[in-house]
Amino acid sequence: MRIVADPLHIAIDGNEANVTNRVGSNVYAYELLVALEEKTRNNPTIACTILLAQAPMSTLPQERNGWKYKIITPQKFWTQWALPLHLFMKRGVYDIFFTPGHYAPRICPIPYVSSVMDTAYLEYPDQFTPRDRMQLTKWTAYSVEHARKIIAISHYTRRCVVEKYNRQEKDVVVAYPASNKIKEALSQEQQAQFFAKHGISTAYILFVGTLQPRKNLGRLLDAYEIFRDELAKNPDPEPGSKNAKKKQLFTQPPQLVLAGKVGWLAEPIIEKIKKSKYAKDIIMTGYISDLEKKALISNALCTTLVGLHEGFGIPPLEAMQYGSIPLVANTTSLPEVVGKAGFLVDPTDIEGIAHALSRIYRLTVRERAVYLRAGREQAAQFSWGRSAEVILKTLLAIVDQTYHTA
Repeated sequence: MRIVADPLHIAIDGNEANVTNRVGSNVYAYELLVALEEKTRNNPTIACTILLAQAPMSTLPQERNGWKYKIITPQKFWTQWALPLHLFMKRGVYDIFFTPGHYAPRICPIPYVSSVMDTAYLEYPDQFTPRDRMQLTKWTAYSVEHARKIIAISHYTRRCVVEKYNRQEKDVVVAYPASNKIKEALSQEQQAQFFAKHGISTAYILFVGTLQPRKNLGRLLDAYEIFRDELAKNPDPEPGSKNAKKKQLFTQPPQLVLAGKVGWLAEPIIEKIKKSKYAKDIIMTGYISDLEKKALISNALCTTLVGLHEGFGIPPLEAMQYGSIPLVANTTSLPEVVGKAGFLVDPTDIEGIAHALSRIYRLTVRERAVYLRAGREQAAQFSWGRSAEVILKTLLAIVDQTYHTA
């Protein structure tokens, strides 16, 4: 039985955050840990223990009174063996368990809250490795079934959880991801070297993310070809003409830059790029650092994300922060992210995507400024601090309800 005078003790699975190159769910877990540590730092009534399979990286929040790291072994079968055994042994210590990922232990002796990023593995199972598909399908199902509450990263994901897993709407809480605006920047010399290294020499259309089928890159490539064909037939007005004064002029046709590591099942995408008649203007950078990403987004004509299924969509949010117009699919969660600050297209309509690229390319300076201002206002609505507050409030309410009904 919990003694009321003791601090409320939260156990958190920190493994998703405890990696070197953080992407997607790793970023979500890491930023929430940082925000939760800050929110509980001056609150002696709350203690947090971060459970890990290996030693904490130096980038994680530093230990202090009320914020500790606990390494649990063995690493093999950690979620389904080491973790539940530890929770069972500490069931009189921890009041609640939280995982910022899909997977909670099959047997959990204390109340827990799990998270869901998206349910693309159900809609597009062929776009995941068999192992990942099996884990996401089976493990998420029982994690969601037995969780006191589920954290979803968008209202779209919340609707999916309610529909796919038969949970009530009140059981699913939305805690949006955010994006910390990087204050540092590459020097002009560093930026020039980076652009020269990859052959980026003119205006460009940008995609940031892992190169994989569900990002709909095949259709984006087709749309880029149509856009370039149309541009060749109808170039910008000649400099000095009446219409030219209203236009944002570019000396060369825009390149297409795909920035991110090559993912599973990307071979058809790579082959399509090689066969494109504009292949010399399609650039793959591979994995990029945060500073390189900021430089790419800040100078992009637009930043695209026309994926078939997105639980949230960090790249459009970063685009709005760093001064690029987002071009996104009009489905799943992306309209929530962009609002009225970008261009929305049917992700299956190649002609529509090409038309949007043309519209963005031909925006006047003043028109671009309107979109960029709206983007800054839209991006300001998302913060890790607000998300951490939502999660902390959810955890505290569950503990309070548990002990008042016990």
